[in-house]
Amino acid sequence: MTTQSHRRIRLAVTMGDPAGIGPELCIRLLHESEKSGSTEYVPLIYGDVAILEKVSACIGVPIVAPVVSPGTAIEKPAIVHCATANLNEIVPGRVQAPCGEASLHYCLEAIAQAKQGELEAIVTCPISKEALALAGHTYPGHTELFSEHFAKSETCMMQYAPDIACSFVTTHIGYVEVAQHLTTERIAAVLRLTHTALRTIRGTVPRLLVCGLNPHAGEHGLFGNAEEEKIIAPAVVQARQQGLDVTGPVPADTAFTPQSRARFDAMVCMYHDQGHIPIKMVAFDRAVNITLGLSTIRTSVDHGTAFDIAWRGTADPGSLFQAVQLASMLANKKLSEPLAGPTDET
Repeated sequence: MTTQSHRRIRLAVTMGDPAGIGPELCIRLLHESEKSGSTEYVPLIYGDVAILEKVSACIGVPIVAPVVSPGTAIEKPAIVHCATANLNEIVPGRVQAPCGEASLHYCLEAIAQAKQGELEAIVTCPISKEALALAGHTYPGHTELFSEHFAKSETCMMQYAPDIACSFVTTHIGYVEVAQHLTTERIAAVLRLTHTALRTIRGTVPRLLVCGLNPHAGEHGLFGNAEEEKIIAPAVVQARQQGLDVTGPVPADTAFTPQSRARFDAMVCMYHDQGHIPIKMVAFDRAVNITLGLSTIRTSVDHGTAFDIAWRGTADPGSLFQAVQLASMLANKKLSEPLAGPTDET
């Protein structure tokens, strides 16, 4: 009899927007899992079987996995059919309200199963925020949805690849709103979350670099409203007092140089594109989105729906494969040992 820590990790992979590349990515994951015979995890695709069959025919990759209903106990790769409104009329590559509704439904089905202890992790394929809004839902992204259901306290987004990683103090808000959402307490919380996550992933004490908000990190108050001096620097001091290895704030335009990435394990960014641009330049097909601070494991691809290539058979599944591998590793660690705390080494 195997112990809990040695069983195969049950991963829900939500299909994402049916009109995007999510269905193709899921089919390629099932195909790869069948070919490799992975003993580490069991991918369970939460989506619409009719859409998956259509996309399978379009891209010429057969589906070999069985189809089951949510809640079915199964220990091999499968499609968990999540019935939604009829999607027969949807057009690939377009923003459509029924697709927004369906993509949310797949997530909610996986969330329900995770809460019942039937899943060890959830991996998400891309959704269209516009389609979600057309369907009448106000979530600006997956991060906020999963935080609503699984947040223990503070949460944040991290984009991770072995050679580049960054966490975000703010994410899906307009740039005019960023400064008013920055607080010393929020930045300090993101530093703690980032520290804990990297200790868990890498097993070493991470070195964190904090970006300033303004050009030249404010140039000692010359640019901006002294956010670096009044808000960001005090968070760095607080984190150091808690035993974290933190440097900053520094100008964001030099934070991601090769030399800086060799010296630091992650950059903590004040807003969305401050970190998303460099990480997608360096590791677009390898980076993984992780929501930190949840009571369950949730990872995701680091890209969008790619409507321009939907259902054409040209989507790169690399980020999804990495997201599944990282979710499996994190879930195994969670099952076998407590996650490292932010001040364990002090």
